[in-house]
Amino acid sequence: MHQLTIAGKKYCSRLLVGTGKYKDFAETRTAIDASGAEIVTVAIRRTNIGQDASQPNLLDAIPPSRFTILPNTAGCYSADDAVRTLRLARELLDGHPLCKLEVLGDPSSLFPNMPETLKAAETLVKEGFQVMVYCSDDPIQAKMLEDIGCVAVMPLASLIGSGMGILNPWNLRLIIDNAKVPVIVDAGVGTASDATIAMELGCDGVLMNTAIAHAEDPVLMASAMKKGVEAGREAFLAGRMPRKLYSADPSSPTAGLIGS
Repeated sequence: MHQLTIAGKKYCSRLLVGTGKYKDFAETRTAIDASGAEIVTVAIRRTNIGQDASQPNLLDAIPPSRFTILPNTAGCYSADDAVRTLRLARELLDGHPLCKLEVLGDPSSLFPNMPETLKAAETLVKEGFQVMVYCSDDPIQAKMLEDIGCVAVMPLASLIGSGMGILNPWNLRLIIDNAKVPVIVDAGVGTASDATIAMELGCDGVLMNTAIAHAEDPVLMASAMKKGVEAGREAFLAGRMPRKLYSADPSSPTAGLIGS
């Protein structure tokens, strides 16, 4: 199968994972290894990757030599805050340009603030960042972000941390059909079947954190998510049979039966 290409780099895994909400960095690494993910996102405002030399550094457990680190702006509610956060991340990661932009609208729903997201995306692209962007499932605004120069659009399936799965597959299909950059479902996946459905719709990848970290067995769920993404991708490439209402079609041919 074709590899996932983001900003010119190829990846074998189409599952992207976060690093928050685990009990410790050791569990984080074990779950990420089980997921097979190569791109790992890190909330710069919540996780130490060198900002505080006196505290454990996530990069000791998740080394950039092994994983593509994707700094994100979780916890930012304005374009200015998001841009400042990613400038800091670029310094901490030695000029690493790939980033995940998210500008939230309110702390209860964590729904994206799209005017501020668009504003931040314009600034970051002009400054040479390779921007993957969390957005609403609005096909028009997703296209606007692509036109600005974002390297991937990341529409939500449902609210962050909700585990509700894909609530609007029709909008996702509109985004997928119109996009010329990777479309990666971000937020709302709860279990492996949700990831499979996203991939069967034609998404290029799935990003998740809570669904794995808050499972009763995070490592086992990470393994399940890996398989779910792979199965969904294969089913999409295979092309499903057409749906037929009220029309039975026997699995075995009826012509040439013995004794007929």
